[in-house]
Amino acid sequence: MANRLEREPSPYLRQHASNPVDWYPWGEEAFARARAEDKPLLLSVGYSACHWCHVMAHESFEDEAIARLMNEGFINVKVDREERPDVDQLYQGVVQLMGQGGGWPLTVFLTPDLVPFFGGTYFPPKDRYGRPGFPKVLRALREAWETNRGELLSQAREFREGLGELALHGLDAAPAAMKPEDIVSMGLSLLRRMDGVNGGFGGAPKFPNPMNVALVLRAWRRAPEQDALKQAVLLTLEKMARGGVYDQLGGGFHRYSVDERWTVPHFEKMLYDNAQLLHLYAEAQQVEPRPLWRKVVEETVEYVRREMTDARGGFYATQDADTEGEEGRFFVWLPEQVREVLPPELAELALRHFRVTALGNFEHGRTVLEAAVPVEALAEELQRPVEEVASELSEARRRLFEARERRVKPGRDDKILAGWNGLMIHGLAFAGRVFNRADWVESARKAADFVLAELWDGQRLLRSYQEGQARIAGFLEDYGDLAAGLTALYQATFEPRYLEAAEALVRTAETLFWDEERGAYLTAPRAQGDLVVATYATFDNAFPSGASTLTEAQVALAALTSNKQYLELPERYVSRMGEQLRKNPMGYGHLALAADALVDGAPSVTFAGSRDAVEPLLAVSRTVYAPTFGFTWKEPEAPVPPSMRETFLGREPVGGRAAAYLCRDFACEPPLTDAGVLATRLTGPAAG
Repeated sequence: MANRLEREPSPYLRQHASNPVDWYPWGEEAFARARAEDKPLLLSVGYSACHWCHVMAHESFEDEAIARLMNEGFINVKVDREERPDVDQLYQGVVQLMGQGGGWPLTVFLTPDLVPFFGGTYFPPKDRYGRPGFPKVLRALREAWETNRGELLSQAREFREGLGELALHGLDAAPAAMKPEDIVSMGLSLLRRMDGVNGGFGGAPKFPNPMNVALVLRAWRRAPEQDALKQAVLLTLEKMARGGVYDQLGGGFHRYSVDERWTVPHFEKMLYDNAQLLHLYAEAQQVEPRPLWRKVVEETVEYVRREMTDARGGFYATQDADTEGEEGRFFVWLPEQVREVLPPELAELALRHFRVTALGNFEHGRTVLEAAVPVEALAEELQRPVEEVASELSEARRRLFEARERRVKPGRDDKILAGWNGLMIHGLAFAGRVFNRADWVESARKAADFVLAELWDGQRLLRSYQEGQARIAGFLEDYGDLAAGLTALYQATFEPRYLEAAEALVRTAETLFWDEERGAYLTAPRAQGDLVVATYATFDNAFPSGASTLTEAQVALAALTSNKQYLELPERYVSRMGEQLRKNPMGYGHLALAADALVDGAPSVTFAGSRDAVEPLLAVSRTVYAPTFGFTWKEPEAPVPPSMRETFLGREPVGGRAAAYLCRDFACEPPLTDAGVLATRLTGPAAG
């Protein structure tokens, strides 16, 4: 018999609809019953692609005896962290205060008035992994609630105070304006944490961390003599692209690697990871063009368009780690499976290239494919032309991919989130510019048009769209991510409507989320009434905080519209967070990227002239690494959008030639007509 979650649109909640647990979705119905029956709430937070969430579900939530303990002692509430990031952020603080690392599934016990008194992440059904068994936890907490409630309530008060302090972490420091040299020192600080052999940060498990890798690249831009910065970034990108964390057959990146070599991933694929990595690999193409960067970007875009795109253009949220109850089953291979698909000589070549062995590198002798032996090395071993070997491997990949497509595919969470779509719009639009791919830009445009039509009414943004229904008031990350994505899309299309939509989103976000007293941004709209402590968007984690992307959008709008007012809050916020940025760049990577553009004076280039005439200058803007610049184009005879009058004022071709007007701190240099000179100016003093 299905429980209440059957009626929920979230695929994650519906995954639990047949549990014997008497689940409630987060909301007043559950809270009212907890108060009426004087029972604590058991809050379980996860998401549909989460492997360990599935493990705990199979071990505990599907077990009749454990479900009975849950139902008798608690009011049980399920939350999809992708729908309610504010609830997740707040209660992740519980396990942090308990000295544990956060993560999913998140398991927190609350009083009927939503104050936490105990928490953890994954609990096994019996004592193991150094963790108490879930039934033991349930019995102990029920008994404590019934016989020793005073101590639990005292603990709850301490947690509430601790969560309040945690929410304000870093907001009590004295303002300290950022300087260009701070970007370099932050990059060097991150460099010291990078793996000089395998790339990336630290050891296992290893996450791509694209915003922090991008920050190291920004530091190199300002200090090109520090070549180790650039080399660390390129090493990281190469190792990831050749490793198992990258899907060697289907394109796209898995969430992270369980080892330090990028070999064996946790297999879920997240829209936000692939969005940020698209952008990062496109930047690498600007810095040092390589066929590998192009291959990764092309294949990742193709993956997103094939697997993660709705018929109307919006992008889906996640793809699962598990297939048929096994983690990674869809993606891994046995040697005999390769030989079944490929003729003998081609099979041996593929087995060598992907390092598929009888022992395997994963469970049950299976292998996660990695580009272990480069094409050039194989060609040398076989004494054959590189082109010939590359062509045969391409054919092998094609056949293996087609065979894999006949397997049972991983589940997909098909909700369309405004913020995550904004991140992918940003990545696709930028990659489309860099590689001059109008079809990629068109995919970004379709997604933007869908989100603006279905989730934005000009006054309020909704977060999630699924099964024809838009729902849940947007969070700061939705406004910030989408606004930043639209500024990138404007620079790929030069259609003012996207800039105007970004401006409206930014104005609304400033009204809904800016806390004047704290000098910071709330995570949830000020009117949100179901949080026991207000949460602030500060840290950049697996994806950027809404404060960081909103700051990025504001600085971009200042550059593109020449409106200084857009810099008022970024200057205050970045100054407020300045000490934290310098002390902990790993936790504020995306904010540092926005700060980099801010301290660069919100630079911009305006092109003037017909499209054909300005094309050589536009080509420079696509191929040169100038990440802090905004680019606009004044089309002859086209009406000037009201918000861009200042930008376009007096910007005309020079002597019948297309011109580029380079500006910084709202002051412009004499117009440039030579593409080579423009390239020098974009990479020269602008970087210092």
